[in-house]
Amino acid sequence: MSAPAQIVIASRESRLALWQAEHVRDRLSALNPGATVSILGMTTQGDQILDRPLAQIGGKGLFIKELEVAMAEGRADLAVHSMKDVPMVMPEGFVLAAISERENPRDAFVSNRYASLDDLPAGAVVGTSSLRREALLRARYPQLEIRSLRGNLDTRLRKLDEGQYDAIILAGAGLIRLGLKDRIRSLLTPEQSLPAPGQGALGIELVAGAGAMAAVVAPLNDAVTAQCVRAERAFSRALGGSCQVPLGAYAIIEDDGRLWLRGFVATPDGKDMVAGELRGDPAADEALGQELADRLRTQGAGAILEKLAACA
Repeated sequence: MSAPAQIVIASRESRLALWQAEHVRDRLSALNPGATVSILGMTTQGDQILDRPLAQIGGKGLFIKELEVAMAEGRADLAVHSMKDVPMVMPEGFVLAAISERENPRDAFVSNRYASLDDLPAGAVVGTSSLRREALLRARYPQLEIRSLRGNLDTRLRKLDEGQYDAIILAGAGLIRLGLKDRIRSLLTPEQSLPAPGQGALGIELVAGAGAMAAVVAPLNDAVTAQCVRAERAFSRALGGSCQVPLGAYAIIEDDGRLWLRGFVATPDGKDMVAGELRGDPAADEALGQELADRLRTQGAGAILEKLAACA
């Protein structure tokens, strides 16, 4: 099955989203020298509404809806997403066709005055857009003041530089990809801040049944990353993971070949938290995610989820 002569990638217009789309464009161009690969830049609802936390305005799906409309209407063939921004349940008619090799998945501590979280004085203001990070910070650093931080990566850095925050927590992968690694004062270990499901990985979304395009993007799939991300997403999906649920999940393939999955769920104030881990066959990635979620439910995660639902 030959590649189409024209391939159009739908992308958000933030600098990071365009870097990701350009990265995929360049790889597809190299793999399909006869094809013209272009980018259709779009502004999504998630990019436009910046005065409220994401959990209050509809969640991560707001970053991809317009891109899906473009694909459904035939204006684009595929969309590139940060996997941590992709809803755990794909909309009907769309599929994740490939998950590319992961960049560093850890959270990054960014500050102009302090070297690490432990150096922050009581009352220091820390910005984050993530309920996951907020819950972990409130649980481990109750003396800090946690404030919402929306906007694209450049906007968040500008707000820090203007003095609105003493420090901010961002995904390290985005800073690394944009050549801003020097802004990272320290990378948080998974023990300090367990990453979001899929953090650091890119996903390629297609209209379901697009066989020719599925064959085109198949070489972009990284089997190890895909197994880890599928386990993380299955864990999150089984616990109703969304922007309204403070939840983390992170998997790696260990030297002995087993998949090691860690996960937690918490209340936003960090006062209630249930965490666990397991190891198993990477081929059973989604089953492992489901199993860990089931274990955590019996250990108290169910009660936390009921509490979150009652507050919604």
